Amino acid sequence: MNQAILFNDDLVFDDEQDAWCFTALLSAQVMTIYFHSMQLKSLAKIDNCTKFDLEEIVELWLEKNEPEGDSIHIQMR
Repeated sequence: MNQAILFNDDLVFDDEQDAWCFTALLSAQVMTIYFHSMQLKSLAKIDNCTKFDLEEIVELWLEKNEPEGDSIHIQMR
């Protein structure tokens, strides 16, 4: 799947989901993307390099998966 995705610069830790997340615009739909990871969870702040890595992970995820609803949950090791 080759969809255009625009990532917003709103990366925050969501206490309710216990995961880092940001929003993105995917095919005119606002999506919230959650990253479930013990390593990321231990970070107080995520730098730009890691943020770009997370964006790439989303792009790879979208190549193999179809989002359902308005959120994506990515389990990381």
